[in-house]
Amino acid sequence: MKKLKFSEHVLPHLIAVAVFLIVTVLFFSPVFFDHQVLSQHDIQQNIGSAKDLRDFRDATGEEGLWAQSMFSGMPAYLVSLQWSNGPVVFLKHVLTVWLPHPVNNLMAAFVCYYILLLAFRVRPSLAMAGALAFGLSTFFIIGLEAGHNARVGAIAFMPLVVAGIHLVFSGQRWLGFAVTSGGLALHLRENHLQITYYLMLIVVVYGLVQLMYAVRERQISGFVRSIALLVPAALIAVGTFFGPIWAISEYTTYSIRGKSELVKPGAPPAADGLSRDYAFAYNYGIWEPVTLLVPDIYGGTSREAFVQDTGSASYKALMQAGDQQTANQLAAFTVHYWGPQHGGTLGAYYAGAIIVFLFVFGALVADRKWFWWLMPLGLLSLMLSWGDSFPTFNYFIFDHLPGYNKFRSVNFALVIILFAMPLLGFLGVEKYLNNAKEKVLRRSLLIAAACTGGVCLLLVLTGGLGSLSRPEEQELPGWFLSALKADRSSLIRSDAFRSFSFIAGIFLLLYFEGARRMSSIGFYAVFIFLTGADLIAVNKRYLTKENYQRSRVATFEPTEADNNIRRDQDYYRVYNLDLNSSWAEARTSYFHHSLGGYHGAKLRRYQDLYDSCLAPQTRTFFQDAQSGRLDYSKYGIFNMLNARYLVYGSGAGDFIRNPAALGNAWFVGQAEAVTDANAELKRTGEINPAVTAIVHQSSGIAGTFQSDSSQVIKLTGRKPYLLQYESESGSEGLAVFSEIYYPRGWHATIDGAEVPIVRANYVLRALKVPAGKHVIEFRFEPAPYVIGDKITMASSWLVLLLVVGAMGWNIRKEVA
Repeated sequence: MKKLKFSEHVLPHLIAVAVFLIVTVLFFSPVFFDHQVLSQHDIQQNIGSAKDLRDFRDATGEEGLWAQSMFSGMPAYLVSLQWSNGPVVFLKHVLTVWLPHPVNNLMAAFVCYYILLLAFRVRPSLAMAGALAFGLSTFFIIGLEAGHNARVGAIAFMPLVVAGIHLVFSGQRWLGFAVTSGGLALHLRENHLQITYYLMLIVVVYGLVQLMYAVRERQISGFVRSIALLVPAALIAVGTFFGPIWAISEYTTYSIRGKSELVKPGAPPAADGLSRDYAFAYNYGIWEPVTLLVPDIYGGTSREAFVQDTGSASYKALMQAGDQQTANQLAAFTVHYWGPQHGGTLGAYYAGAIIVFLFVFGALVADRKWFWWLMPLGLLSLMLSWGDSFPTFNYFIFDHLPGYNKFRSVNFALVIILFAMPLLGFLGVEKYLNNAKEKVLRRSLLIAAACTGGVCLLLVLTGGLGSLSRPEEQELPGWFLSALKADRSSLIRSDAFRSFSFIAGIFLLLYFEGARRMSSIGFYAVFIFLTGADLIAVNKRYLTKENYQRSRVATFEPTEADNNIRRDQDYYRVYNLDLNSSWAEARTSYFHHSLGGYHGAKLRRYQDLYDSCLAPQTRTFFQDAQSGRLDYSKYGIFNMLNARYLVYGSGAGDFIRNPAALGNAWFVGQAEAVTDANAELKRTGEINPAVTAIVHQSSGIAGTFQSDSSQVIKLTGRKPYLLQYESESGSEGLAVFSEIYYPRGWHATIDGAEVPIVRANYVLRALKVPAGKHVIEFRFEPAPYVIGDKITMASSWLVLLLVVGAMGWNIRKEVA
C-alpha cells in the first residue's frame, strides 16, 4: 500500500491554492475590505436590461422567459434566464472557494491553469507561477473591467478542459474523463460561444498532433480509445448546456447574427452571420501584438491623456500655445493610444515580458509534439487578431470557416496565444530544471533572452522613430505633434526598458539555478514574485480605485421625468428620442418598458425596422417639432409600438405623452398582402397602422375587415411569458397587438382553442378574431426551456457525480 505523504502530495497544492487566494483578495482588495463592487459598463447595462425579469423571478419564483423591457420585447435567453444547472454552479463555488462573482473568475483561472500544468507534469512550484501568469494577463483583467464576465469566465475554464483531454491521452483515462466533462460543463455554463469556438480550435489542433504522432508511432488503437472516451465526456458536458445552446441556436437565426431577409437591389441574397465591417470593427494592427511583450508600444490606453500630466511635453506645449481655445481643442488629441483600433482601447493586451521570453525558450527546447501544437496555434491567433489589417487571410476565413462569421471583436482571438505561451514556456523551464547541466539548454536560454531582450533594447534605442500618430492627427500643428511624439516615445522607451529588466532578471535567476547557486525555496519564491509583479504592475494601470463603486444599482437614479411617467400604471412603452444612445443604453429599460435597449444580439427584424423606419421617423419628429408642425398620427412606428411617452431629457417635464399611441391591441379595417420582406418593411413605414396592417401573402388573410368604434379589445392580465386580452366585436375582425412577433415558442388561443399567429407590420403579431366576446391568450412556452432545461438538470447532476466519483477513485488508487 502506497502511503500518502502530506508534505509531498497535499501540501504543495494547499500552498498553491493559498497563494491564488491571497493574490485574488489583494488584487481586488476594495471588494473584500471596502465592500465595493467593480464598476463594469456591460454589467451595469445588463442590470438595466434584466431588472424586469429579475424582479419577476424574485416575486414569483418563476422564470419570465420573455424580456418585455427592451426593444419592445425579445426572448430572455441572452438577457436573464436561470437554468437548472445547480450542480455545475456548485462545482464552480468549490473551485473558487466561494469567492464573490465576478472576481472569482480570477481564482478559477489560477486553479484551472495550475491543474493544466500539473497534467503536463510541470512541478507544483512552477505550475503556480504559470497559473499566475495566465490569470494575470491584462486580457483577463481588462475583460473584467469592461464587464465581459461571461468571456472571462469561459477563458478561465479553458485550461481545465484541455487538462482533462490530456489526462485521457496520457493514460489517466477515467480521471481525464471526469475532468473533461466537468471542465467543459463549467466552461459552457459561462455561455460565451466565441471563446468556446477558440477552445475548439485549440482542441482540434491538439487532436491532430496526437493523431500525427499516433500514426508515426503505430499507436492508432490508443488514439481511438482516447477519442471513444472523450466523446461521451463531451456529450455529458454539452447536456448540461443543452437547454441554453438549443435556445441560442434557435434564437441566432432570428437575431442580427443570422441572415437578413432583406435583399438589396442588384445584390445577391444576404449571407448568414455578421457583416465584415461589423465583425472586424475591433481588430489589431499588424505590429500591435508586440504589446504582448511591451505594453505601451502603442500608448497603452485611450482613457489616459498626456494633458493630465503636468510634466509631459504635450502639457507644456499647450500651456505655451498662447491661444486657450486652440489649446483646449488640441488637448483632446493627447491620448496615450495611437494605434490602429478605430474605437480606441481600454488597455494593451500584455502577456508579460517574462512569459514571452519563456515562450521563445520553450519553443526552442520543449518536446516537439507540444511545439507543433502550440506554436502554430500562436501564429493562427495573431493572424486572426489582425482582422481586416490582414484581409487576404481573414476575409477568406470569415467567408469559409464554419460558424466564424457569427463573432465580432476578432482581437479576442489573442486568447489562444495567451493560453499557449505559459504552457510552452513552463514546459521548457521544467525540462531545463531537470537537465540544467546540458549545454544546449543553457545555449537556448541565452538565445531566447537575446531575442526577446534584444527586441526590447532595440525599442529603447529606436522608440522615437516614425510619426507615432494616427492618420487623423497628421494635419495638427507641427509644434504640437513634436511634443506628442516626445511623450509617446517616452512611453515606448520606458516600457521597453522595463520589459528588458524583467527578462534579464528571470534569465539570471534561471542561469544561477542551473549552476545550483541558489536554494530551491529561494529560487521558486523569486520566480513566482517576478512573474506576478511584472503583470500586476501593468494591470494596475488599467484597474484603479476609480474602477470600483459602492453599488451598481445606485448608478440608475430616476430622473424627475422617470418619476412622473411611472405614475401611469398601465402597460405601455417609453421611447428615448436620443438617436445617439437609445439603441445602446439600458437605463430606460431599468425604469420602463423601452423601445430601445442594450444588447449585442437584437432581433434582426427589429433592427431592420429601426434602421429603415424608426430612426427616420425620429428625425422627422424633431424637424416637425422645431417647425411647430407636430402631427402624431404621422409617426406610425411610434404608435404601433405603443410608445405612449417620448422622452427627450431628465427634467420633470422633459417628455411628451403621445396621444396617437395605439395601445396594447386594436382592430384594423384592412390587411394588405405583400410578397417579400423588402415590401413588408417599406409599406410598414408608409401606412397608418391604426387602419391598415401589412402581412405576407402566405398568411392568407388579406382583405377588408369591419373596424368601428364598437369593437373593443383590451389587455386584462400580464406576465412576461403570458398576455391575456378580452375582445368584443359584431363581426370577424383582424386584431393587431403591439407585441413583437417571434416565430418560436409563442402560442395563441381564443377561448382555449389554439389559433395561428400572423406576423403584421414586419415585427408585430396579429390574430383573426371571430365575432362576439372572447378571451385571447398569448403564452410563451419555448421548447428549449420546457424540454431542454430537464436535460440540463439531469446532465448537471451526472457531471457532479462523475467528478466526485473520479476524485474518490483516484485518491483510493493513489494510496492503494
